[in-house]
Amino acid sequence: MALVDCGNGVRLDRGVKMRLADGVTLVSDHYYPSGPGAWPTLLMRQPYGRDIASSVVYAHPVWFARHGYHVAIQDVRGRGESEGDFYPFRNEGRDGAETIAWLGNHAACNGRIGMYGFSYQGATQLLAAAEQPEGLQCIAPHMTAADLYHGWFYHQGALRLSATLSWGIQMLREDARRRGLREASVRLESAWASLRTQALSAPYTKHPALQDDGLPTYVHDWMQHREPGEYWTLQDISMRLARIAIPALHMAGWFDLYLEGSIAGYLALRDGAGSAFARESQYLIAGPWVHIPWGDRAGEMNCGPGANLDTDAILLRWLDHWLKDSGDFQGEPRVRYFVLGANAWRSASEWPARGSCRIHLHSHGNANSRKGDGWLSRAAPADEEPNDLFVHDPEVPVAAPGGPQGLSGCFDQSLLELGNHLLVYTSPVLAAEIEIFGTPRMQLFASTSAQFADFTAKLVRVKADGSAAFLAIGIARSSWLFRETRYEADEVREWRFDLEPVAVALFPGEKLRLEIASSAFPLYDRNPSTGTPPQNADQWSWTRSTQRILHTATHPSAIYLPMQGSAAW
Repeated sequence: MALVDCGNGVRLDRGVKMRLADGVTLVSDHYYPSGPGAWPTLLMRQPYGRDIASSVVYAHPVWFARHGYHVAIQDVRGRGESEGDFYPFRNEGRDGAETIAWLGNHAACNGRIGMYGFSYQGATQLLAAAEQPEGLQCIAPHMTAADLYHGWFYHQGALRLSATLSWGIQMLREDARRRGLREASVRLESAWASLRTQALSAPYTKHPALQDDGLPTYVHDWMQHREPGEYWTLQDISMRLARIAIPALHMAGWFDLYLEGSIAGYLALRDGAGSAFARESQYLIAGPWVHIPWGDRAGEMNCGPGANLDTDAILLRWLDHWLKDSGDFQGEPRVRYFVLGANAWRSASEWPARGSCRIHLHSHGNANSRKGDGWLSRAAPADEEPNDLFVHDPEVPVAAPGGPQGLSGCFDQSLLELGNHLLVYTSPVLAAEIEIFGTPRMQLFASTSAQFADFTAKLVRVKADGSAAFLAIGIARSSWLFRETRYEADEVREWRFDLEPVAVALFPGEKLRLEIASSAFPLYDRNPSTGTPPQNADQWSWTRSTQRILHTATHPSAIYLPMQGSAAW
């Protein structure tokens, strides 16, 4: 087949086949630079169609070829034109390593190989790198997770429901078409077109789109494997960090679905990669972005022109540094992050420790809604302040920060805060600027009338106009947090859990706010408050529960913030 002229001397070889050791054939597109080779090679392995090549967030492969790279974009096993059956993550390590060995012998490759890509394409890099294939010299895993259980699917025992269900339905659509399952395909397409109602099906494992016996089982498997263990570790690198021995450029978004996984992956390899060289060659960029697209808008927030970072230029410098010995990345900070509010980039030599500035919860016993009397202060409770109570109703859960669709981004929470089924604690008006950067940690002293319960904590920036901009959220589930020490109803216990990371500046005239609830649906699956597993729960197994928050001298509930600046509240 003749090569396709892509302009500027770049040529495309479509549909190049390679045969794996188990007989499965994988298909890739190859882009060749102008002039004679060989060249350093870039590899992206993805399940969404190799012609797309993640160009929703990256420059097209032609752009990288113009800069002197042989670029190979491959359909993973069971996707596109590649043979075999697709089961997410399961085969990507071995298949990726075999692909890299094959590329090393390709006439266009000079033996130096790098990988790039985000989301699933980020995971394929980590899994391939853990196989230590010869020739792979650097990776750039963006918006992904090294630990799939904690960083992709579950957050402290709660399933990331909307993301898991919508992505699972998206993936199953192609499986249905490949297998000729027309009725299943119709149901999946209908569910995909109804994003707003996807998570309303209860039990969600019985979602009509998931019920055809001819479909793969992976979505059901994710929902049933609710604890970390062998199922998950066989599909990620969480127990094989020392197998990664090459540099990695990690990228995260403050409003990305996999923010926690991205940050945790960077930290895990910074501390546990297989050599001092690899540990010292882990870099992180954290921007104000959602999963798609990357730019100056994140939900309702305009982050300013600085948020339109030229990530392609940075990626090219990274690749040139390791694959062309350009030295272009020399002197770059280990951590580069965007501060919300200030709309500016900062740098750090290391990721900060968890929050150390202790901010206490207070009220006169009626912190329900933003009309209530809850407030935040550095001062600890000096006496027995009245408890705050609210009712959790699984049938009418508190909505996610992005509303009933669980949208990602910075959305105004002020309407949601009018409900009495959540507690609101607000600081006095700030007299001086403060900056928060890192991972906040919650310390709640609480009891619930049900043995099975959740608490969520949400950090909010209250602007001078009264709007309440979402910043970060965290959740803890009793069956997860107290799995080694049985939790009992009406028992006062200390709930300690992290919120997802954030970097934000608050200015004079603004306030900091903390919301406490027992759901954020459909971001997380709802707790039925009974012994019925959440994935099997429906209206027949839901029951209401009453939650009680203590903030007294002996039970000082607080949030710990990684904060700089004066906040004499």
